[in-house]
Amino acid sequence: MTEVFFYHLERRTLDDVLPELLTKTLERGWRALVRAGSAERVAALDTHLWTYSPNAFLPHGTAADGHAARQPVFLTAKDEGPHAANVIFFVDGAAPGDWAAPGVADRERVVVIFDGADTEAVAVARDHWKSAAAAGHAVTYWRQNERGVWAKLK
Repeated sequence: MTEVFFYHLERRTLDDVLPELLTKTLERGWRALVRAGSAERVAALDTHLWTYSPNAFLPHGTAADGHAARQPVFLTAKDEGPHAANVIFFVDGAAPGDWAAPGVADRERVVVIFDGADTEAVAVARDHWKSAAAAGHAVTYWRQNERGVWAKLK
């Protein structure tokens, strides 16, 4: 059974949160796949992950960089998994077509990050929650408290 975490963004943006979550993933010795909603968003995330902090380095790549199988973090807008990622991050509306499919069900964790200010994104996340739970995954909901700390609510 795969753990599926839903991160509800209200106080910070994806650009703020994603580098932190990816860093924690790499600290566990895991590899990550980030699936975004468009090729343009992949390009923007690629640039952002190189420049988000002058004091940090987050190794990652895209198909344009080549060597996908060697990338600790791989960014894509396609339904692909070119390396053995332990965690898949779905951002900007991207999500699996089938929550029971091997590309999802055989991961350690799946993380869905959605914008709480976008009512459509919230509705879609609710549908994904139901689908993930129906597929037998352990689903949890994370929200930032007033101090900005992530708290597990369900």
